[in-house]
Amino acid sequence: MITPLYVALFALLLVYLSIQTIRSRRRARIAVGPGEDTQLLRAMRVQANFCEYIPMAIIGMFFVENLWGAGIWIHAMGSSLLLARVSHAYGVAQVQENLRFRQFGMLITFTVIASSAFAILAHYLLVE
Repeated sequence: MITPLYVALFALLLVYLSIQTIRSRRRARIAVGPGEDTQLLRAMRVQANFCEYIPMAIIGMFFVENLWGAGIWIHAMGSSLLLARVSHAYGVAQVQENLRFRQFGMLITFTVIASSAFAILAHYLLVE
């Protein structure tokens, strides 16, 4: 199984993003919400956006791997998704944001989720 490798990598990335949010909270001395601190708001959104998209992507990868056994495809999706989420996190975390990092991250994230969905649907239409 390949997907657990990516689950572990994404778990470590989530811990890193969470630590960044905690550091921003401590710096701003804000316990709940972003207050008026733009940097804290961005750190919170980086972490939240990660939590919003990664579960569906991982679930999709897991089912594609189990239905199709496509090892190279899982590595392609997982490594692309990892690069995409790092790019997105970097872009959104910048107060002077360069939208290209964010756009690249979301485009690849959506591509992985959509391709997983199409592969799962194809399995049920063609194989089952």
